Amino acid sequence: MVARVLGQWRQVLPDLDTEPIAVIGRLTRCAALLRQASDAPLVREGFSRPEFDILSALRREDQELTPGRLARETYASGTAVTKRVRTLEERGLIERRPDARDRRVAHLSLTAHGRELVDRIMPEQVAYERSLLAGLGEEQRDGLARMLGELLWLLESREEAGARR
Repeated sequence: MVARVLGQWRQVLPDLDTEPIAVIGRLTRCAALLRQASDAPLVREGFSRPEFDILSALRREDQELTPGRLARETYASGTAVTKRVRTLEERGLIERRPDARDRRVAHLSLTAHGRELVDRIMPEQVAYERSLLAGLGEEQRDGLARMLGELLWLLESREEAGARR
């Protein structure tokens, strides 16, 4: 699909350097396809990826987190986190404790049921994600992970520099 788009641009604007489309277009397409595919085990369990990201962040950190910290950990807006937390709280997976000094601040943690659920789903989710990459050899996966890490560092640095302005 991306190759077709590149060919079309070459016909329409032959002098246009489309190298960025070759990379970003493929990354965008991969992200969309991975999002669809990698959510399959979670959907079977009745979760969206963003909801499971909240549960996973709480499990990984293994301590109480504020909604603001969860927003930073999951790259989500505060409003989105509030909505997801409410849903997960209603399902009995997250509990909220008000701050002793500032009642506007909440401290969130997994319930025992939430912890059990993440611990049960995570191995299946990781195995499924491994199967999505099965066509790549170990060296290819390592190289791809390294290059994506470098790109992510560049993009995050750019975002942080923009936030300081």
